[in-house]
Amino acid sequence: MAVRLSAAEHYEALLNKYDTWMFDCDGVLWHGDRPIEGAVQVLDMLRKRGKFLLCCDNSITPGKRLLFVTNNATKSRRSYKTKFDQLGIEAHVDEVYGSAYAAAVYISSVMKLPKDKKVYVIGMSGIEEELREEGVSYVGGTDPADCTLEPFSLADFTPDPDVAAVLCGLDAMINYTKLAKAFHYLQRDPSCRFLVTNEDSTFPSAHGLLPGAGAISAPLRFALNRDPLSIGKPAKTMLDCIQAKVHFDPKRTIMIGDRLNTDILFGQAGGLATLLVLTGVTTEEDIAGPNASTIVPDYVTPSIGDLRLAKSS
Repeated sequence: MAVRLSAAEHYEALLNKYDTWMFDCDGVLWHGDRPIEGAVQVLDMLRKRGKFLLCCDNSITPGKRLLFVTNNATKSRRSYKTKFDQLGIEAHVDEVYGSAYAAAVYISSVMKLPKDKKVYVIGMSGIEEELREEGVSYVGGTDPADCTLEPFSLADFTPDPDVAAVLCGLDAMINYTKLAKAFHYLQRDPSCRFLVTNEDSTFPSAHGLLPGAGAISAPLRFALNRDPLSIGKPAKTMLDCIQAKVHFDPKRTIMIGDRLNTDILFGQAGGLATLLVLTGVTTEEDIAGPNASTIVPDYVTPSIGDLRLAKSS
């Protein structure tokens, strides 16, 4: 059963127990372009408390280590840095791990996609930027030729023979042309890799839930009768990406998220402690109702802002 946090001493004990704090962003730190109350103060407090060992020279650095682990592939890490700045949140590019970045690293370093091959993208500029950073060639994405509502016909389509993978993420400009092209690349060549940045069914916006990246790739899965490889949470691929860059002790690390089947499952699969907040997708009914989820976090608190109570203990 999850521990319900409510008193100042609960939050103080939590702060003392963990050195590395991994945060989901949407629904945990902000809603759209509005920070969740208290989130900025909590992150600032964590940076000023405790200490951890740097992996290279074993020197002591003040503050907790903060990492931001998001499935939102619409933004690159650099774009996320800009958003953090706009919201008044201290963050550094190398602290941000998005599914777009993880997907680009997977394609370049794990798949080792040959330089003469390309990726067909269903997604937005965040994916494109991360692919460019990794030296991966792509087509589709935000190309105006694909962002059209004109009828699609195979008679007018000349496939790029160099496409060896399809990568699908959240795409606010999704249309039949993009789905048809992706389907054609995957259907004509069984060796063409089918990848998705994540399989989130919904996406928390400032004004409520919207269809997520999983809903964008669902038509392809149905048409192809084929499941893609998912890169983002809860897949281990995302954690492998982080562990390749950052040294941390899983026993002294906690994952904070708003979604049971991605954030909390991701933490549990990696041997991390987990803290669920109720400011995003998951509701009280999901964890305590008659049809409660079988995924149980270690801790639950209404909002990340609640950790400010630790200041007074």
